Amino acid sequence: MPEPKGEILLTVFLKHDQSQNLDQLQSRLAARRWWDRFPPEGVAIDSWYVVMGVGQIVTLRLPPEKLAAVNVEIERSAWGVFTTEFYPAYDFRPVRERITARYRAGEWGEPGGASPDA
Repeated sequence: MPEPKGEILLTVFLKHDQSQNLDQLQSRLAARRWWDRFPPEGVAIDSWYVVMGVGQIVTLRLPPEKLAAVNVEIERSAWGVFTTEFYPAYDFRPVRERITARYRAGEWGEPGGASPDA
Protein backbone atom coordinates (compact mmCIF):
# COMPACT_ATOMS: atom_id res chain seq x y z
CA MET A 1 0.00 0.00 0.00
CA PRO A 2 1.54 3.33 -1.00
CA GLU A 3 2.28 5.78 1.77
CA PRO A 4 0.22 8.96 1.92
CA LYS A 5 1.88 12.04 0.45
CA GLY A 6 4.07 13.91 2.86
CA GLU A 7 4.98 10.92 5.02
CA ILE A 8 8.33 9.25 5.45
CA LEU A 9 9.36 5.96 6.95
CA LEU A 10 11.98 5.98 9.68
CA THR A 11 13.62 2.77 10.81
CA VAL A 12 15.11 3.02 14.28
CA PHE A 13 17.52 0.41 15.65
CA LEU A 14 17.28 0.30 19.44
CA LYS A 15 20.32 -1.75 20.42
CA HIS A 16 20.16 -3.15 23.93
CA ASP A 17 22.74 -2.19 26.52
CA GLN A 18 23.88 -5.74 27.22
CA SER A 19 25.54 -4.74 30.50
CA GLN A 20 21.99 -4.57 31.95
CA ASN A 21 19.44 -7.35 32.29
CA LEU A 22 15.83 -7.08 31.12
CA ASP A 23 14.47 -5.98 34.52
CA GLN A 24 17.06 -3.20 34.71
CA LEU A 25 16.24 -2.05 31.18
CA GLN A 26 12.49 -2.06 31.80
CA SER A 27 12.90 -0.18 35.10
CA ARG A 28 14.87 2.57 33.36
CA LEU A 29 12.31 2.78 30.54
CA ALA A 30 9.46 2.95 33.07
CA ALA A 31 11.17 5.71 35.05
CA ARG A 32 11.42 7.73 31.85
CA ARG A 33 7.79 6.94 30.81
CA TRP A 34 9.08 5.48 27.53
CA TRP A 35 5.95 3.44 26.89
CA ASP A 36 3.76 6.57 27.24
CA ARG A 37 6.00 8.92 25.30
CA PHE A 38 7.23 6.89 22.35
CA PRO A 39 6.32 7.28 19.61
CA PRO A 40 5.20 10.88 19.97
CA GLU A 41 1.71 11.96 18.94
CA GLY A 42 1.20 12.04 15.19
CA VAL A 43 3.72 9.26 14.56
CA ALA A 44 2.50 5.76 13.69
CA ILE A 45 4.25 2.45 14.31
CA ASP A 46 4.54 0.59 11.01
CA SER A 47 6.37 -2.38 12.57
CA TRP A 48 8.23 -3.24 15.78
CA TYR A 49 10.40 -6.33 15.96
CA VAL A 50 12.72 -7.82 18.55
CA VAL A 51 15.96 -9.12 17.08
CA MET A 52 17.53 -11.52 19.53
CA GLY A 53 21.03 -10.50 20.57
CA VAL A 54 20.64 -7.05 19.01
CA GLY A 55 17.60 -5.23 20.34
CA GLN A 56 14.52 -3.83 18.68
CA ILE A 57 13.90 -2.53 15.17
CA VAL A 58 11.06 -0.04 14.89
CA THR A 59 9.73 1.38 11.64
CA LEU A 60 7.72 4.57 12.07
CA ARG A 61 5.50 6.37 9.55
CA LEU A 62 5.49 10.13 10.07
CA PRO A 63 5.20 13.51 8.43
CA PRO A 64 8.69 15.02 8.03
CA GLU A 65 7.88 17.82 10.48
CA LYS A 66 7.59 15.18 13.27
CA LEU A 67 11.18 13.99 12.81
CA ALA A 68 12.51 16.37 15.48
CA ALA A 69 9.88 15.17 17.98
CA VAL A 70 10.96 11.56 17.42
CA ASN A 71 14.58 12.55 17.97
CA VAL A 72 13.77 14.41 21.20
CA GLU A 73 11.81 11.44 22.61
CA ILE A 74 14.66 9.08 21.79
CA GLU A 75 17.13 11.42 23.51
CA ARG A 76 14.83 11.96 26.48
CA SER A 77 13.65 8.41 27.04
CA ALA A 78 15.87 5.84 25.32
CA TRP A 79 19.46 6.99 25.75
CA GLY A 80 21.23 5.03 28.46
CA VAL A 81 19.01 2.03 27.75
CA PHE A 82 19.63 1.69 24.02
CA THR A 83 22.19 2.87 21.54
CA THR A 84 20.40 4.04 18.43
CA GLU A 85 20.72 4.14 14.67
CA PHE A 86 18.29 5.83 12.27
CA TYR A 87 17.49 5.04 8.65
CA PRO A 88 15.01 7.29 6.84
CA ALA A 89 13.39 5.61 3.85
CA TYR A 90 10.48 5.68 1.48
CA ASP A 91 8.27 3.05 -0.08
CA PHE A 92 9.83 2.15 -3.42
CA ARG A 93 6.88 0.09 -4.67
CA PRO A 94 5.03 2.96 -6.42
CA VAL A 95 8.31 4.13 -7.97
CA ARG A 96 9.07 0.59 -9.15
CA GLU A 97 5.63 0.38 -10.74
CA ARG A 98 6.23 3.63 -12.65
CA ILE A 99 9.69 2.50 -13.78
CA THR A 100 8.37 -0.92 -14.83
CA ALA A 101 5.58 0.69 -16.88
CA ARG A 102 8.09 2.98 -18.61
CA TYR A 103 10.41 0.02 -19.24
CA ARG A 104 7.59 -2.08 -20.70
CA ALA A 105 6.61 0.83 -22.92
CA GLY A 106 10.10 0.65 -24.40
CA GLU A 107 11.29 3.99 -23.05
CA TRP A 108 14.85 2.74 -22.57
CA GLY A 109 15.02 0.40 -25.54
CA GLU A 110 13.44 -2.91 -26.31
CA PRO A 111 11.78 -4.41 -23.17
CA GLY A 112 13.84 -7.33 -21.93
CA GLY A 113 16.35 -6.77 -24.72
CA ALA A 114 19.84 -5.41 -24.88
CA SER A 115 20.60 -1.97 -23.59
CA PRO A 116 20.58 0.74 -26.28
CA ASP A 117 24.13 1.58 -25.09
CA ALA A 118 25.42 -1.98 -25.72
